[in-house]
Amino acid sequence: MEYLKWSTADRIATITIQRPPANALSSGLLRELASVLDEIETNEEVRAIIVHGEGRFFSAGADIKEFTSIQTGEDFSKLAKYGQDLFDRMERFPRPIIAAIHGAALGGGLELAMACHFRLVSETAKLGLPELQLGLVPGFAGTQRLPKFVGTARAAEMLFTSDPITGLEAVQFGLANHAYPEEQVMENAYKIAKKIAKKSPVALKAAIELLNFSKTEEFYNGVNKEAELFGHVFLSEDGQEGIRAFMEKREPEFKGK
Repeated sequence: MEYLKWSTADRIATITIQRPPANALSSGLLRELASVLDEIETNEEVRAIIVHGEGRFFSAGADIKEFTSIQTGEDFSKLAKYGQDLFDRMERFPRPIIAAIHGAALGGGLELAMACHFRLVSETAKLGLPELQLGLVPGFAGTQRLPKFVGTARAAEMLFTSDPITGLEAVQFGLANHAYPEEQVMENAYKIAKKIAKKSPVALKAAIELLNFSKTEEFYNGVNKEAELFGHVFLSEDGQEGIRAFMEKREPEFKGK
């Protein structure tokens, strides 16, 4: 594995994202995550999973550099669909998955965290979906999951302004369960995971299945529409300008085309 490592102890699997400096979610990293889940799914010893980032961040977003190598809107939509399907699998995964977030979970990083069954954060962590700053929209189901946690109006503000919220605000708004000082996030994640690991795997699997009944046809229609518009917006002049501006470290000049 190039971008991830994972280990197990006390019936808890720990998946660590290690792709410095920002732990950006490239398609290679997403493929590795899928193969780790394959391994964990057949390992009956594992009763709970913690996902966290190594270094300064949980994950500060998708890999924008990779975006510059994608030629067509259709390919861009395919990338979105791959991420959406993987994150849907995580939400339905038969073992509980906890995101332990420090530093920042932005863009694709927050979309990954929202696909976990719940989130624990450091008080000072930054969480947000800043894609509109690049002239793009989220593509890994962020537009559909964020309103479920924080409500439509709050999600609208976060999307439209690109401003992140803090870990403490994330708890207040319903996006995270608990906030801790940064150095205590993992310790508390293990404490909760150990409680979960004592439960019956049969009952846990059933509980996860039942929680997923709240995902309606409307959710999947929204996710499919997101992938389509992700490709459409990427091809727009504004989308291309936003990516160029990011690479050139300057303010984008959007023209509405």
